[in-house]
Amino acid sequence: MTIGGDDEPAAPSARPQSLIFSFLGVYALDRGTAISSGSVIEVFARLGVSEEAVRSTLARMVKRNLLVRHRLGRRVYLGLTPHAETVLRDGRRRVWETGAVNRDWDGTWTVVGFSLPDSRRSTRHDLRSRLIWAGFGPLQSGLWITPGTKDVTGVFDGLDVDDHVTVLAARAYTPTEAADLVAKAFDIEQIARRYRTFLARWDVPRPLPDAPDALVRQLLLHTDWLQLVRQDPHLPAEHLPDDWPAIRAEQVFHARAEEYVRPARLVADGVLDELIP
Repeated sequence: MTIGGDDEPAAPSARPQSLIFSFLGVYALDRGTAISSGSVIEVFARLGVSEEAVRSTLARMVKRNLLVRHRLGRRVYLGLTPHAETVLRDGRRRVWETGAVNRDWDGTWTVVGFSLPDSRRSTRHDLRSRLIWAGFGPLQSGLWITPGTKDVTGVFDGLDVDDHVTVLAARAYTPTEAADLVAKAFDIEQIARRYRTFLARWDVPRPLPDAPDALVRQLLLHTDWLQLVRQDPHLPAEHLPDDWPAIRAEQVFHARAEEYVRPARLVADGVLDELIP
């Protein structure tokens, strides 16, 4: 999927499922409707996503209990399952409520320690991936931390690791400093680089000048931002540089989101075929 000219800055590669989640979060969540698969395909054709890719992604989402099919004649409509609504509300909370800058940290850390045998190497890999997705960083072998108090029960779902993990709430005490924990467990420069990439794409006079309409820009904006905040461990502001790029990036996201919401809705109204199940 390519939108823009050769001079457009590179942005995180968005898989069709990530884009579809953004689409569903904006146009399906809390509406009580199902959307025809044909109109979803039409929307994503504007983004350069093939019909085959959209159909296969939607089929996988049905198998994963994220979407449910409804039929009306020869047309197939797709509605959200309760599981999908939970996932999308979490994404909405991260985008609109949590914010990109943690100014309310109370000094606590959630600590996860684990030890798995080599025979469960695949499970160990899955657990590490989930911890990263949940905002944890590796402090030392088998010991991961994230700022604040977090409910991590969902991280372990389906992995059968309860007997191999320890979860604690902790504080740093001398000689350990919170700033040292941040530096050891998290790649600050990599996080900053992601925000600078976002700014290079969206903090310009005319973002994505080759995009066909505001709906495309809206979906790409929301997908870029959700990928950013999901990868951001939400580190304490007092232990980050004063010029932390997330501050400006959050301002840009909110401004662009407000700019696109009405024209994108007009485009969507002309494309989407909806059904009340």
